Amino acid sequence: MLIRLLRTYLRPYRPTITLIVLLQLVQTLATLYLPTLNADIIDTGVVQGDTGYILRTGAIMIAVTLVQVICSGGAVYFGARTAMGLGRDVRKEVFHRVMSFSAREMGKFGTPSLITRTTNDVQQVQMLVLMTFTLMVSAPIMCVGGIILALNQDVPLSSLLLVIVPVLGVLMGLIISRMRPLFRLMQVRIDQINRVLREQITGVRVIRAFVRDTHERERFGSANNQLFDVSRGVGRLMALMFPAVMLVVNVSSVAVLWFGGHRIDSGHMEIGALTAFLSYLMQILMSVMMATFMFMMVPRAEVCAERIEEVLDTDSSVVPPANPVPSARRHGELELRDVEFRYPGAEQPVLRGINLSAQPGEVTAVIGSTGSGKTTLINLVPRLFDATAGSVLVDGVDVRELEPKVLASAVGFVPQRPYLFSGTVASNLRYGNPDATDDELWHALEIAQARGFVEQMPDGLDAPIAQGGTNVSGGQRQRLAIARALVSRPDIYLFDDSFSALDYATDAALRAALARETARATVVIVAQRVSTIRNANRIIVLDEGRVVGTGTHDELMSTDETYREIVLSQLTEQEAAA
Repeated sequence: MLIRLLRTYLRPYRPTITLIVLLQLVQTLATLYLPTLNADIIDTGVVQGDTGYILRTGAIMIAVTLVQVICSGGAVYFGARTAMGLGRDVRKEVFHRVMSFSAREMGKFGTPSLITRTTNDVQQVQMLVLMTFTLMVSAPIMCVGGIILALNQDVPLSSLLLVIVPVLGVLMGLIISRMRPLFRLMQVRIDQINRVLREQITGVRVIRAFVRDTHERERFGSANNQLFDVSRGVGRLMALMFPAVMLVVNVSSVAVLWFGGHRIDSGHMEIGALTAFLSYLMQILMSVMMATFMFMMVPRAEVCAERIEEVLDTDSSVVPPANPVPSARRHGELELRDVEFRYPGAEQPVLRGINLSAQPGEVTAVIGSTGSGKTTLINLVPRLFDATAGSVLVDGVDVRELEPKVLASAVGFVPQRPYLFSGTVASNLRYGNPDATDDELWHALEIAQARGFVEQMPDGLDAPIAQGGTNVSGGQRQRLAIARALVSRPDIYLFDDSFSALDYATDAALRAALARETARATVVIVAQRVSTIRNANRIIVLDEGRVVGTGTHDELMSTDETYREIVLSQLTEQEAAA
């Protein structure tokens, strides 16, 4: 997965990567050349007392060092730009893919996991690419070049490399093989902490209302300790790695000095050659260390890449039409024909055999007990889900064949849990119609019974709104969400229990104003409160995903027992008949 991800997203950066490799090649060759020059200074200049040779060779060493510094700096600069570009591109692609998901895919991954995959997981892959361009590219060149030049200094002494390098490689391989499962578990634990923390921040009022602070601290502490335990396991392995490497390095240095000293004593080797050999040995072992450091990062980056690819390889169940219908008649007719919806792997469908027709100028209400499928039904119209059987038609065209922008302009949706974005009152109201004037915004606020509290805000339409609308009450949030739908002036209005947080007086005033504003539009209301829908032209009664009754309030009170039970649970017999 990691290789596939990098191959895909590094393809546009091939020229830059080629330049990075060339710069790393030059700076590594310069690094490898310096010990040889140093050996020449010792064996020729110092031993023979040739000061001129020392100065000339020293000048060459300075020039080689300058080349090394320039190339190394250039490689790091372009490597960092490429790694940051990769991170930007992957995050962008993950974001676009997540934005195309339906509610089904969002539920499959979960919000905390998607946040982690878009941020932390991408960062791990990005860091691996950065370290590859700054360390890993030069490591094999330095290792191979160091071995060749060490052989050039003294072949018998180089036989020590046949033992040192494999021992170091095997030791690192054993440690890294134990890290991979821990890194995978670490990402899962990060998901869990994000989920718990998000729940606690979002539900802080509930936590305080029920005095569950201690329980939630223990819950977060448990998730935190689980991440700590995994991180400690990784830390122990990392702590073992560097002492093991240094042990091999130091033992190798002692062995080279021991055997090299004997060869110098026997006249088979020069002092400068031993000095150069020690430098090459350090460079070889340092290159192995750099490669080891990279391989230490690879397991975690590989796990992160798998999680990223899992998102990128997931197709939305709501697929844009191949040949979209560019426009509809814009009358506002809504029809559901034999609609069924079933979640993947579910034994029973949530909705089955739903037939519904809503016409312009009428109010169609949907009511039913909790879990009867009301919200699922309403979500099928704006294509938050797609029906698994049957058809949802807007103006005679299946919503799966309509151009998404056409469907969005035809349908105004106020969800069960209204959400406001950080910004201002005006920016939230213009979400569906960026060109709306201030007069149109005030008109929508007046219809939604929200003008009063907005005028009382210090900045009016420019008053700030916090993320999620947390700085306004639940009823104010609902009214602003209704005003947002009114601003876009759609042909079909969908209200999913959008009046639940309103008091009876505000509810009645809003519905009266709404009836005048939407007189020519199709209005579908999902509600639990009977008073909200009793005057609807048509009431649809749902029970366990089926339509069990259709008619007006008076008709259903005399013909449908399910509706009658719902009404009498809220009203007396006299109030229901009034």
